[in-house]
Amino acid sequence: MHKFLDKNLSFFSSLCAIISGLIVGLIIMLITNPAEAFSAFFTILTGGLQEGLISISKMLYDAAPLILTGLSVGFSFKTGLFNIGAPGQLIIGAVVAIIVGVHFTFLGIFQWLVALIFAGICGALWAIIPGLLKAYRNVNEVVSTIMMNYIGLYLAVYLVKLVVYNREKNESLYVNANAVIPSLRLGNLTISFSFIIALLIIYIFHIILTRTVFGYELKAVGFNQHAAKYAGMNSKRNIVLSLVISGALAGLAGGVIYLNDIGRALEVVDVLPNEGYLGIPVALIGLNNPIGIFFAGLFMAYISLGGFYMQIYNFVPEIINVIISSIIYFSALVMLFRILLERLGKRRNVHG
Repeated sequence: MHKFLDKNLSFFSSLCAIISGLIVGLIIMLITNPAEAFSAFFTILTGGLQEGLISISKMLYDAAPLILTGLSVGFSFKTGLFNIGAPGQLIIGAVVAIIVGVHFTFLGIFQWLVALIFAGICGALWAIIPGLLKAYRNVNEVVSTIMMNYIGLYLAVYLVKLVVYNREKNESLYVNANAVIPSLRLGNLTISFSFIIALLIIYIFHIILTRTVFGYELKAVGFNQHAAKYAGMNSKRNIVLSLVISGALAGLAGGVIYLNDIGRALEVVDVLPNEGYLGIPVALIGLNNPIGIFFAGLFMAYISLGGFYMQIYNFVPEIINVIISSIIYFSALVMLFRILLERLGKRRNVHG
């Protein structure tokens, strides 16, 4: 049992963070509506399967951008950088994808693919600025990426109003039908190509970090930039490339969000998209591991879907945001849970 705990310590640390967040959510529900709190909480845990394969289709649909933003944050974490600029990179990618999806009708059936590619490129370009500042002026990437988030937000609002504005609804125009990402239908199960793309990127992420010299150099720079430089690695180049790749993944997530449905539009409001911020807890809960990020993204999408059905028990749907926020808070304490579990294991070994 002790060996099993030691081998899976990281998994149990993340599990403790999730359970702690859920318990906080349950306590809040008991305070606000004790009579139906447990029924509503059970719905959160099972609501993601309420409609069978249809619910699973919705979960996969919602999980794709969360997985991509989680990979974005996780990739930079692996190289010792904290890319908190994913929301800004995401919204830049989203706006570019919408512009291509609305106006580039001459691309025909390839419109969605070109829109996604442009979204990824523009997300990468948006991340190159903090990357250069970090590499050549040692500007803290947390500060610079936060600043870039709000520059990106207001630039996105400006571009929407300039190029793809629907004045009647104060939002962007809907993308063309050819710009909607195709889906694979298997009976009642619908799998968007965006989810398949996310799976492909997980595989590429894993290969880069574990099987290539480039991935080894990126991780070496993350562990110790000065030692990597002493070993002959180009630490400045690797820092820039790390944030560029991270930005590309976030930009791709932005494209996925607004190209997945012909009826989805970008509202002209001064608010950054939640999906960008959710990438941080997804990466933390997934321990920056591609497979862990995949399951963390699925989990976030699952409980969000369950929270939608919770309204039948007279709970406002915003309560699920409180629960997710609690999980986000506790996900930042994953390392604390890990230390506590390690100490618990050592005590059992001593007494055993």
